[in-house]
Amino acid sequence: MVVQVASADGRAGGHDETALDEIELAGELMIAASTSAEDRLATEQIDEVLLDRAPEPRPGGPGG
Repeated sequence: MVVQVASADGRAGGHDETALDEIELAGELMIAASTSAEDRLATEQIDEVLLDRAPEPRPGGPGG
């Protein structure tokens, strides 16, 4: 049985863009942490990972 869920803005599939972005950020931080020689990422390393992302154009938004 397949169930489709509508998100808040009416798209089918139940994908929440904010949640997907957060999952992607968490994945990037996990990759950075796994390649680090230290036990923890320094604040500067976290900022580098998070701020190094180029904004992707959104459909219907500027540039998309």
